Amino acid sequence: MGQTWIKLITTEGTPISESRDVADMLVATCLAAAAAGDTSALFDLGVAYSTGSHGVDCDLIEAHKWFNLAAVGGHDEAAQCRADVSDEMTAREIAEAQRRAREWLRAGRAAA
Repeated sequence: MGQTWIKLITTEGTPISESRDVADMLVATCLAAAAAGDTSALFDLGVAYSTGSHGVDCDLIEAHKWFNLAAVGGHDEAAQCRADVSDEMTAREIAEAQRRAREWLRAGRAAA
């Protein structure tokens, strides 16, 4: 599966500025793709949370969680990004990120 982020354009062909509604839609689209097992979507969520982009606040715990899930799914860059984010986190924050990743996986199995 390819890149999940989408670029929205007006009928005139000009990009729509990233308003809060557009950002929310991008994150929602990414979450839906992640729930369906798209590792690129998991990675994109990690990028969004690690940089505070696409309408989400910078949150290294969430970034680590998404990078971790993408790495487990086989995404090539995710493990390195997870390591980079980990350098800025405490052991307690990393443990919380790992707990959230396990919770996401359990929730996915329960829904299947």
